[in-house]
Amino acid sequence: MPALPRQRAFLAIATCLAGVTASWLTKSPFGLLAVVAALYLHVDRRAALLLRVVWAVAFVGAIAAHFHAHDPQSAALSLALFAILALCIGEIVAIPSSAKLSADAVQAMRIIESMPAYTWSASPDGHITHVSASTLAYLGELADKTGLFHVLDNAGWRRAIHPDDYAQVMEIRRHSLKTGIPFDAEYRVRGSDGTYRWFRSFGSLSRDERGELAGWYGTMINIEAKRQAEDALRKSERQLQQLIDAVPALIWSTTPDGTPTYVNKRFKVATGASLEDITAPDGSPSLSVVHPDDRAAAIAAITHSFRTGEPYVMIYRQLRAGGAYHWTETRAEPLRDDAGNIIQWYGVSVDIHDLVTAQEAVKESERSLRQLVETLPAMIDCAAPDGEPIYRSRQLREFLGYDLEELDGNEKGRLEATLDAGVHPDDLDGVKQRYAHSLASGEPYARRHRLRRFDGEYRWVETRAGAMRNADGAIVQWNVICLDIDAEVRAQEELRMAQAELAGASQAASLAELSASIAHEVNQPLAAVVANSHACQRWLTADPPNLERARKTVERIIRDANGAADVVSRIRALFRQSLDKRSSAELGSIIAEVRELMSEEAVRRRIRLDIDVESAIPPVTVDRVQIQQVLSNLIRNGMEAMERAVDDRSIRIRLDRIEDAVRVRISDRGPGVEFPDRVFQPFFTTKESGMGMGLAICRSIVESHGGHLWAEENEPHGASFIFTLPIEANRAT
Repeated sequence: MPALPRQRAFLAIATCLAGVTASWLTKSPFGLLAVVAALYLHVDRRAALLLRVVWAVAFVGAIAAHFHAHDPQSAALSLALFAILALCIGEIVAIPSSAKLSADAVQAMRIIESMPAYTWSASPDGHITHVSASTLAYLGELADKTGLFHVLDNAGWRRAIHPDDYAQVMEIRRHSLKTGIPFDAEYRVRGSDGTYRWFRSFGSLSRDERGELAGWYGTMINIEAKRQAEDALRKSERQLQQLIDAVPALIWSTTPDGTPTYVNKRFKVATGASLEDITAPDGSPSLSVVHPDDRAAAIAAITHSFRTGEPYVMIYRQLRAGGAYHWTETRAEPLRDDAGNIIQWYGVSVDIHDLVTAQEAVKESERSLRQLVETLPAMIDCAAPDGEPIYRSRQLREFLGYDLEELDGNEKGRLEATLDAGVHPDDLDGVKQRYAHSLASGEPYARRHRLRRFDGEYRWVETRAGAMRNADGAIVQWNVICLDIDAEVRAQEELRMAQAELAGASQAASLAELSASIAHEVNQPLAAVVANSHACQRWLTADPPNLERARKTVERIIRDANGAADVVSRIRALFRQSLDKRSSAELGSIIAEVRELMSEEAVRRRIRLDIDVESAIPPVTVDRVQIQQVLSNLIRNGMEAMERAVDDRSIRIRLDRIEDAVRVRISDRGPGVEFPDRVFQPFFTTKESGMGMGLAICRSIVESHGGHLWAEENEPHGASFIFTLPIEANRAT
């Protein structure tokens, strides 16, 4: 029991002395009532109850003794009066201080009572003297239904407080009662429904206006929601910690100035370093797990981030627990408050060793592949799906004389700029059309054309392009190879010219041999005819004329003349042998075949071949080879005629229908035909090395097909060779 205030103890002693003195002087027990009053000041609640019982029994006994003695002035009556006065004095003295509150205190208590709060009050020795209605409602059956003073006695405390919290709460209570310091504890209290809920209980000693201890006053606050939130927060933090430890990355944090504050479990396991290991004595990050060769750059980068607040990104080699270094990418971002101030840095390090190793392998493979491409004896070009170049090999760059990037910055795309600047003007349209077709259809590209070299010389190249596709079949890139075939083309042209000269010489030799054979075959009968004619003349001029011998000579002349005719017939039969090889054919397709055969020579001579074919041209019956020979001869004559022409170097081939025949017109822009009527005669030529048989043979072939061949002058210059063929060709007989 706490000690009474000093002034109250002095008052009790003085009261006891005064009471004893009064009883001694008056020789009566009534002076001891002062001692009784002092006694009540020192006993606790239970002792006061016992005293009340004693006074009540003494009073009843004294009354009984008084009536038994039948003496109105008996000592029993005095004892009864003493007992009743002691009981009254004790009750007055034992009234708790809470019953002596002022009117303001009573009003305040009523206000507190009406509030939905768990309030309580206790005597200075800790016995509960009052609890609020809300507290009683919460405790329910735990409260003493006969009064408020046993609600939280020792047994009540044990019933109300959770067993796991009871010992700690009681220790705090005893300490507060002993020292007088405020009571403050969190514990679980069982409610009327049997559920324990968390409360925080506050209590402090209060003194009255005279400075005497008035009792303990306190309140309980329901913190169940707070504790549940804290439990949920702890659970969330635990889950977050588990998540952080499970993330396949090394996670760390620092203060705003860079002092390391946390590393996750994986960081410790992977590097074998703790938080202390990566913290320098001055509190800065030591970066001890960074490779020595990368440490200076890492320190500079992270210092810059801490100073400026910019995110930190760095790739370096990081130490592993086994002693090896792995390539690691580290990123750090600052966490800022509402004012924008950095309150923490959070970083993550990801092991990218396998990725870096794979990238190095890919780079090495690309380097080897690039070296292979650069050393191939060919010009390589790679283009996007739309045909725009994205890469060119060294050979192609050196051939063209400029880099690919130099084409950027103008209105044209890279492909168009390359074609316009490099492809020969006579080949440009065909190349563009072929490229457009391949890009639109996805078909491979292949073409020969002249390409301008860095020194301005045009050289023949063969370009081939193929589409590279992904798994879905979509074009992702065009791969192009360009070969310099200028020497090959020139060699082929020289070979062709040599073959042409050889063919001409062979034709001349064959013609000479044929002429000699014809002359030999025809000369004999003609010589015989001449000789017999002279003989016949002599026989007829003789006197007299020898008619018999003249008749026989005329018969021999007729015989020899028929022999000569037979020779001529056999020669003509050479042309009749082609009749069995004739078939129905589209003349337009024959012209296209000849154009393809003559295209290389036309390109070499820088001459354009234009074909104009009328629609719905019916087929004709021809010897395909002979008609090709006629067309080739007429086109080649036109090319040779334009050898010295400067402007409009083109040959136009026009096919149309006139009544029951088809007509082919081959027009050039040369000097024209000086003798249009004689050019078809055998052995007539205007060429220095010509034999004069080409046009004669062409006319013979056309006429053998039932057609006609002639020449016309063009305006303002040039010539046209025209031939017709019947739609239903007449076979020569």
